[in-house]
Amino acid sequence: MMLMPLMAASCLMLILALLVTFSITANTAGGLAHTSYLKKGSYLSVNRASDIIQSPDGTFSFGFYNLSSTAFTISIWFTTSADRTIAWSANRDHPVHGSGSEVRLNKDGTMVLTDYDGTVVWQTNTSSKGADYAELMDSGNLVMKDQGGNILWQSFDHPTDTLLPTQPVTASAKLVSTDLSHPSSYYTLRFDDRYILSLAYDGPDISNLYWPNPDFSSWLNYRISYNSSRRGVLDNLGQFTASDNTSFVSADWGPGVMRRLTLDHDGNLRLYSLNDSDGRWLISWMAFSQPCEIHGICGWNGICVYTPVPACSCPPGYVVRDPTDWSKGCIPKFNLSCSGDQQMGFVSLPQTDFWGSDLDYIPMTSLDACTTLCLDTCSCLAFEYKSDSNGCFLKSVLLNGKTVPGYPGTAHLKVPQSFLSETISYVPQNSEILDCNASSAKLEVLVFNPDAHSNGNSTMWHYYYGFLAALFLIEVCFIAFGWWFMARKQSTQLKICEEGYRMVTDHFRNFTYKELREATKNFKDELGHGRYGSVYKGILHDKRVVAVKKLGDVKQGEDEFQTEVSVIGRIYHMNLVRVRGVCSERKHRLLAVEYVDNGSLAMFLFGNHRLLQWDQRYKIAVGVAKGGYAAPEWASSIPINEKVDVYSYGVVLIELVIGRRASELAATGTGDAEVAMRQLVWTIREKLKSGDLSWIIHFVDPKLNGNIVHSEVLLMLEVAAMCLEKERNQRPSMNDIVEKLQFRSCNK
Repeated sequence: MMLMPLMAASCLMLILALLVTFSITANTAGGLAHTSYLKKGSYLSVNRASDIIQSPDGTFSFGFYNLSSTAFTISIWFTTSADRTIAWSANRDHPVHGSGSEVRLNKDGTMVLTDYDGTVVWQTNTSSKGADYAELMDSGNLVMKDQGGNILWQSFDHPTDTLLPTQPVTASAKLVSTDLSHPSSYYTLRFDDRYILSLAYDGPDISNLYWPNPDFSSWLNYRISYNSSRRGVLDNLGQFTASDNTSFVSADWGPGVMRRLTLDHDGNLRLYSLNDSDGRWLISWMAFSQPCEIHGICGWNGICVYTPVPACSCPPGYVVRDPTDWSKGCIPKFNLSCSGDQQMGFVSLPQTDFWGSDLDYIPMTSLDACTTLCLDTCSCLAFEYKSDSNGCFLKSVLLNGKTVPGYPGTAHLKVPQSFLSETISYVPQNSEILDCNASSAKLEVLVFNPDAHSNGNSTMWHYYYGFLAALFLIEVCFIAFGWWFMARKQSTQLKICEEGYRMVTDHFRNFTYKELREATKNFKDELGHGRYGSVYKGILHDKRVVAVKKLGDVKQGEDEFQTEVSVIGRIYHMNLVRVRGVCSERKHRLLAVEYVDNGSLAMFLFGNHRLLQWDQRYKIAVGVAKGGYAAPEWASSIPINEKVDVYSYGVVLIELVIGRRASELAATGTGDAEVAMRQLVWTIREKLKSGDLSWIIHFVDPKLNGNIVHSEVLLMLEVAAMCLEKERNQRPSMNDIVEKLQFRSCNK
C-alpha cells in the first residue's frame, strides 16, 4: 500500500525536473524575459513582446522597439517615460521587419541583429575578444563582458542622438540628430578641428558650425582651443562640463532626477528632466532660446521668422519644396541666366540675414556700388547691405536665413526683372525703391532697368494702383499661409518648447486685486520700496508666502510692469525666485513672486546687517549671471533681446564692488545718476588701460578693509564696463559673462 504513494511522488519529482530542464533549455535556446543579462547562445525575438532585457532598477529596457506595426529597431529606452523615449538605437536608420527578426549573442562573442530573411543588419566587433554575456546597467549602458567581467564593448561608446549621465562625448563619439518622421538629419554635436565642442550643420553640400557663436573667436566664446583632450560629460547632478571649458547646469540641479541630453531634429541641444509623477519630459536647459539662430533650420532659400512664434517662410519668388518638411527649404519659381540678355532686379528683405556663403565682403561702400557688384557677378544670388557699417556682403547661396526685428542689415535677392513685372507692379524708373509699409514686416522692391522710360502720369498711376492691389493680395496670402502654418504644427520642424511653457505656467497664474489685497492684509507689511512702487509680504490661500510688488504710478510704471511680466515671469532657474502670478485689473498692476526669508541683496549690501565678504560677493555675481542667462527667452513668444538685462547686471556688479547704490553716484557728480554712471565707467576703462593697480584698494567698498582678490575685482569691473556700453549691440551676452566669470572661478 505504501508503494503507490512513493511511486506517485517519484513521478511528480521527475515531471518537475523535466519542466525545470525544459525551462532552462528554452531560456538558453530562446528569448529571455525581463532579465538584465543576455548570455552567450541566447537571443531576443521580435515575435515575442516579452523578450526584453531590463536594468536591475528597471529604469531602462533593451529589446525590439516598434516604430510601426512592421518596422522595429533594437534599442534602449526609458521604461517609465510616458512615450518610452529612446536613449540609444543600433539600427535607427535600418529598421527590421516585425516578424522573424532576432538579435543574438553568438558563441563567437558577437552580438548580431538579423532581419526576417537572415540578413545581418548590425553587429558588434567582439568576435575575437570572447564576449561571454551582455548586461544592461542601471546607467542605461549596454555592456558586453568576458568571463572575468572586463568590458569588451559598450553602447556608451556609440551614442546616437542622446547622452545619458556619465556617458561622454569624445573625439570619436558624437551625437547625430534624428526623428522618426525625418530619418535623415544634418545636425551633429562633435569636437571640431580646434578641439572645441560644437554644434554643426553637416549638410550634403555645405557644412558650418553654429554653436558656440561662429562670429566670435574661441577666446570670445570663453572656450579653450587645442586642448590635449576632447571629452565632455553630464554628471548625475545635472551639470555638463567639457575639456574646452564648455559648461552648463540644469535648472533643477541636484540628485535624484533622471536626465538626458538630446540633440533634437531641429538642431537644438536640450537637457531634459523626467517628471516621475506623469512620465513627461521637462526642458531644464537648451543651447538656443531663439530657434532662428540655428543654421539650416528652414533649409535652402528658406527664412526663419517670428510670427510671433518662430516659423519658416519662403522669400518672394520662392515656394516651399515640401510643406511637411521645411528642412528641404524653398525653390525659386524662376531661372537665372548669365547670358547677358536677362535683365535683373532685386527683392529687398529688411532686417534679414543669410549667414555665411559670402563671395566677397566690401567694407564702407554704397548701396548702389554693392548692387552693381552683384549684378556684374554671375554667381551672386543675393547681397546683404548693412546700413550701420555700410558693409556689402555678396552671397553665393541662400542658407541660414532669418528675419530679426532690429537687425541692421537688408538682404537683396536677385530675380529676373520679368518675374518682378509678372508678380509685382512697379514704377519703371531707374533705381526706384518702392517702400510699402503695409504691415509690420516691410517689403521693398528694388528694380534696376536702364532702358525704362516714363509713359505719362496715367501710366504711373496705373502702375501705382496695380502695385497696391498686388500688395494687398500678397498680404492676404501671407495671413492665410500663417493660419495654415499654425494649424499644421506637425508639418514644421520648429518645435516650440512646450515643456518650457509648462515649467512656467505650472507656477504662474492671474490674481485678482482682491486676492492680493487680502493676502497682504491690505498691504500692511511693507518689505521695501523701489522707483515705481512698494513690495509687501503676503500669504496666499494655499499658505504659500509671497512678496507682492505694487506699482504706485500706473502711467509711469506700465512699461516696467510689462517688462517684468514678459521677462521675470518666464524665468525658471535655481538661483532666482519664481514668479507666482500677476494682477492686471483696471488701474492695478501687481506682481507676486516667491518670498525669500533671507532678505534682499540690497539689505545686506547697503544696510546694517552682516557684512558681505568679497568671496560671497563674487559668488553672488556668478549666481545672478546664471539667472539672466538661463531663462528669459525660454518661453518667449517674441525674440527678447537679453542685452537690456545685461545693462542692469552691470549696475549690480558696480554696486557689489563699491558697496553703494548706483543712485547715490549722482551726489558726487552732476546730479544725474545715469550721467554719473557713464563717468564712472569711463574712469574704470581708463584705469584698466593704465595697468596701474594701486587705485583698486581705494575703489572697493572700504568696509572690506582690503580683504579682496585683486584679479576678481579687475574681472568684475572689466565685465561691468562691457555691460554698461551705451549701445546694446556692443554689450556681451549673459552666456558670455557666465563663461568668463566661471572660467576665473575654476582657474584661480
